[in-house]
Amino acid sequence: MRLRLTFSKTGSLRYTGHLDLHTIWERTIRRAGLPLRYTQGFHPSPKIQLASALPLGFSGCREIVDIWLDDLPPDSPVPPYVELIQPAAPPGLTILAADQVEEHSPALQTQVVSAEYEVTLLEPLPVSEASTLSEKVSGLLAAASLPAERRGKAYDLRLLIEGLSILPADESGTICLRMRLAAREGATGRPEAVLEALGIALESARIERTQIILKGNDGG
Repeated sequence: MRLRLTFSKTGSLRYTGHLDLHTIWERTIRRAGLPLRYTQGFHPSPKIQLASALPLGFSGCREIVDIWLDDLPPDSPVPPYVELIQPAAPPGLTILAADQVEEHSPALQTQVVSAEYEVTLLEPLPVSEASTLSEKVSGLLAAASLPAERRGKAYDLRLLIEGLSILPADESGTICLRMRLAAREGATGRPEAVLEALGIALESARIERTQIILKGNDGG
């Protein structure tokens, strides 16, 4: 069976890389006493798929992982997976939901169409700079194209920005940006690239991925 877990990744786990998170999931499922399914061949490995790598330092509100388990015996009751797995998880890994999905559906990574982010500026902006930021956001959205480059490969950042807005500042004057960025074959929207286009240093912001949108769940 293929179990899809929705989880949050916060706290010190923000600094855990993609491969290490894969290992954390393997250990967590083992500690929970659930029967992980392994690949065939000379080097069997647990069948675990994370929807999308989360860069170091980013937190995630609703991340997604698919984990294959051995099938339950016929007529067996469905275990309370959230209650079983959560006590075995490390601090910062919170299980929000567990759902059984079609076992032979496409790889989870290929089903991601976009992701939503909230970017919090760590220092309040003066009124004049806040106005300038608003103008920059409007300029990005009005641009016909935004040529960019990543790892020596050119791409159009504008095609990857599905949504970009400034949330109302709170009482302290803290400003947050909301982004919805596309994930396409050969190019994925990255909040760091949007911040660079806005003239905002990455170290002056805190980034949280709030949602991963899969095919069939994108309103299309």
